Amino acid sequence: MNQEKLVAVWKHEEQQPFTGWDFSYLDGRMVEEQPPWSYPTRAAQLMQRSSAVLDMGTGGGERLLKLRKNWPRRVVVTEDYPPNLKLAEQRLGPLGVTVVDVPLTRDGLMPFEDGEFDLVLNRHSALNCAEVARALAPEGVFLTQQIHGLWTQDLLAAFGAVPQWPDATPEYYVPRLEAAGLKVERVKEWQGRLIFHDVGAMAYYLKAAPWLVPGFSVEMHKWSLMKLQEQLQREGQLVFEARKYLIESGKVI
Repeated sequence: MNQEKLVAVWKHEEQQPFTGWDFSYLDGRMVEEQPPWSYPTRAAQLMQRSSAVLDMGTGGGERLLKLRKNWPRRVVVTEDYPPNLKLAEQRLGPLGVTVVDVPLTRDGLMPFEDGEFDLVLNRHSALNCAEVARALAPEGVFLTQQIHGLWTQDLLAAFGAVPQWPDATPEYYVPRLEAAGLKVERVKEWQGRLIFHDVGAMAYYLKAAPWLVPGFSVEMHKWSLMKLQEQLQREGQLVFEARKYLIESGKVI
C-alpha cells in the first residue's frame, strides 16, 4: 500500500468514535499485557465488606458495572469528562448510583463529607491524597491502580513527546498518603508490554488518549507514523514499555 493510501487509512482510524474507556474496537490489533494482580478482584473483595464506596473517575461506568453484584448499599462515582459523565449518568443513575461531576487533580477538592466512605477506589485517575484521606471513614480503605508516569515513554519519543507527569510514581504518592494519615499496606509495581499489530490501531489509541502525544493527529504526525510503519514491516509488531502500580492503604484511627 502506498503512502497516500496508508495515510487515508490512518485518518479513517483516528475518526472512529471512542466512549467510556473501551478499547474493544482494537481487539486483536492492540495487546496490553496485564500485571500479575487483579484490581477488579481486590475491589470486589473490599466492596463486599463495605457500606459506602466512592469510585473516583469512573469513566463511563463500564468497569464498575462488572462489579455490580459486589456493590455495597451506597455507591457514589465521580467523572468530569462530558461524554463519559453522560454515559455514567445513563448507565449508573437508574441503578441508584450517585454520579457527581468532579474534576480530579492532585490538589483539587471533592464535595464530600469527612469520613463519608469506608472504601475509596481509583483506577487510573488523578488524586489528591489529603482529600482521599479526609473522605475515608476510620479504618476505611483506599485502593488505587495507576498508570506509571513513564508509561510508553518509548512510544512518546517516536513522536518527539515526553511524559507529562513523569513523577506519577509510588515514590510520589506513598509519602503523601502517609502524611495524610493513611497506612500504606501494599505497593506493587509492574512492567510489561503494549503491542500494536498495525499503525492504524496506534492512531486510534493516541487520538483516544490525547495527553500522551498532545495535539496528535495523523496529518501532523504522518512522517513519524511512516517510520513506525517501516519498523512494523521489519519486525512484525510494534512493542512499547507498559508500566502500572497498585497501592492499598487504610485510614489510621
